[in-house]
Amino acid sequence: MDNQINRDELPEALTPKDIQQILGIGRRQTYELMEDPPFHVVKVGKIYKISKRAFFKWFDGDS
Repeated sequence: MDNQINRDELPEALTPKDIQQILGIGRRQTYELMEDPPFHVVKVGKIYKISKRAFFKWFDGDS
């Protein structure tokens, strides 16, 4: 089975679950990353939203 993630099919606002799947990490690690993220995260109440563009800029190593 192909678990390749197509960036174009992802929503503009990613969720922690999206980040978890992209990075291949566990739920706890994902939420630890959200506490001091190296990319822009918006938190509204208990909901986290991550800009797809900002996340992939960090992921790809672009400054």
